[in-house]
Amino acid sequence: MNYWTQSKDNIFVAGHRGFSEKYPENTMESMEAAVELGVDQLETDIRVTKDGELVLHHDYMVDRTTNGEGHVRDLTLEQLRKLDAGCKKSSRFKGVKIPTFIEFMDFVSKVPNLTVNFEFKEYPRDWKDDTPYIVADKIIKIIEDYNFADRAILNSFSPKIHEYIVGKYGKKYKHHVYYPVASMLGGEKITLNPYEYAYSACMYRGFWSDQPLATKEECDMMWSRGVQPWAPAEVSGADGVEAMIERGYPLVTCNDPETVLNELRKRGKHK
Repeated sequence: MNYWTQSKDNIFVAGHRGFSEKYPENTMESMEAAVELGVDQLETDIRVTKDGELVLHHDYMVDRTTNGEGHVRDLTLEQLRKLDAGCKKSSRFKGVKIPTFIEFMDFVSKVPNLTVNFEFKEYPRDWKDDTPYIVADKIIKIIEDYNFADRAILNSFSPKIHEYIVGKYGKKYKHHVYYPVASMLGGEKITLNPYEYAYSACMYRGFWSDQPLATKEECDMMWSRGVQPWAPAEVSGADGVEAMIERGYPLVTCNDPETVLNELRKRGKHK
């Protein structure tokens, strides 16, 4: 079955860390709310705990989104599960927990046609051992255990992680990279050109420009290379949707999928 039917006329909407505008990001509550809206895709971030468990969490540290302190990798799963991952968003979400990757997979595997953008957050440049590659293999094994490979796209800011996966798994998986390529490097050296193995690229120019959404010319350039240009999470509201349509994006990852879905449906750009 082909799950990847997005186009310039049927723009897919991905919930960035779920429905993170209104719910605590990367929690099951946020993911479930996004699916209720009818998103085509969920985007999430995967990190490893001190005891080798996989959890959904974006930042290196837990301080911003929970009532705790410290690096995710320095805390056990038991310690992480004791933290409140909802209270920083609103008192309404007090007691919400950081989910495990298995909990997430249990959920998404039961949602028909849903695709998932899995972002690998452990980078070789941050470790002195092979942990990032071990984690990558563990994530992929779980994806395969759930028979989810056809609905997965693998995402990382680390070209070394992408190159490792390409070398080990060949063309089995779709890869999501970033534009411009300098945003991916972080001191890592490139062996392969990311746009030669990528399925899609997040067209985020905000690191260097006050206009984060890449131009139509940049999108056309990416299309010409056989790489889909995907709009970043900074797209919001009617103006953002209009700009995205004009520039030819087939997918947008957004914090407020409710508004974006409504705007696209009004324009006949989401089936």
